[in-house]
Amino acid sequence: MRRKNMIRLKLLSFSLCFLAASSHAAGVVGQAGLKETVDNTIQPLMQKYDIPGMAIAVTVNGESHFYNYGVASKDTRQSVTNKTLFEIGSFSKTFTATLASYAQANGDLSLADNASKYLQSLRGSSFDGISLINLGTHTAGGLPLQAPDNIENTDQLMDYFKHWQPAHAAGTYRKYSNLSIGMLGMIAAGSMHMTFEDAMEKKLFPELGMTHSYINVPPGQMQDYAQGYTAKDVPVRVNPGVLASEAYGVKSGSADLIRFIEANMDASRLNRKLQRAVIDTHTGYFKTGEFTQDLIWEQYPYPVELKRLLAGNDPAVIYQETAASRLNPPLAPQADVLLNKTGSTNGFSSYAAFVPAKKIGIVILANKSYPIDQRVTAAYQILRQLESQAAVKNRSSGGDSKHLSH
Repeated sequence: MRRKNMIRLKLLSFSLCFLAASSHAAGVVGQAGLKETVDNTIQPLMQKYDIPGMAIAVTVNGESHFYNYGVASKDTRQSVTNKTLFEIGSFSKTFTATLASYAQANGDLSLADNASKYLQSLRGSSFDGISLINLGTHTAGGLPLQAPDNIENTDQLMDYFKHWQPAHAAGTYRKYSNLSIGMLGMIAAGSMHMTFEDAMEKKLFPELGMTHSYINVPPGQMQDYAQGYTAKDVPVRVNPGVLASEAYGVKSGSADLIRFIEANMDASRLNRKLQRAVIDTHTGYFKTGEFTQDLIWEQYPYPVELKRLLAGNDPAVIYQETAASRLNPPLAPQADVLLNKTGSTNGFSSYAAFVPAKKIGIVILANKSYPIDQRVTAAYQILRQLESQAAVKNRSSGGDSKHLSH
């Protein structure tokens, strides 16, 4: 009897070792396959557009992976790392939206209030009928993409806002606008009795666990700030104007940014108010064109076809207005969706996308301007590989098998 028990124990031990070895091997193969997919996607893209450096961060089931290529500067030849600081352009707007949502969770403001409630100089203007939600969804009535060239300071900007007349009733059209999200950022920071830069660098970033992200890069961190390049290879960095900080001013690296994406899919590690703030930015307020407009994030039903993502991220969506239909009540945050946001400055490009239901996400950063459709396509191809890895784990744990449409 004792001999039989010994044999059973040996067999059990062998089985457990075999299963552990098989699991480890599957993980190694999965990571190797993912790296091959990223390499095969990113390296041709860099060659085609002569991109000096790129940083790719992906997350699957809470695990982050980093892939760095090329150099942060053609002059110094410094290699790109997880800490290399890129200008993320309008991807910054998602942080501004999060700050506004955080201010609401803290009781400093209500997104349902009209903008003029928080900016006294605008009382009696068109902003009496434009809510903070309108500002955060580009549905204020036709605010332009950029401020007029003759506006150089806040007083001039407020005078412009006071006399501005909307082309449409608030909430009826979407027109992408730096001024719109910029005003929301001003109001959010003001409600917290802070400058916008301090609200981001001393409050929001630290509470998100982002330790190497800035509006104004400190002198001691300038060695990590990549050099940007225009499409014609001219060295350039962002030239701040009015509302630049609020609309497109964040400089960050792939390690911090993928942490932000992970927080958007699982906010449980954040404090209670910040959890609420992050989740609330996924509320759908308007249906417009190919997507649902959340608080800055653009949301697509899942699964989604590449051609729909490309249509939703077409430059025309930035430069042209689109009819918008208010969702009443607003659409509660969803899991079976893909949320994304692009970003650009003259010398940098970014793209982020994630699928909460699958716990997969990606951030793509480059120190050169190149077409948006190329970023979206590259991210989509890599997300398919991430989805495959997630599907294997889901099947082993009895999960579902919904997928991206190929």
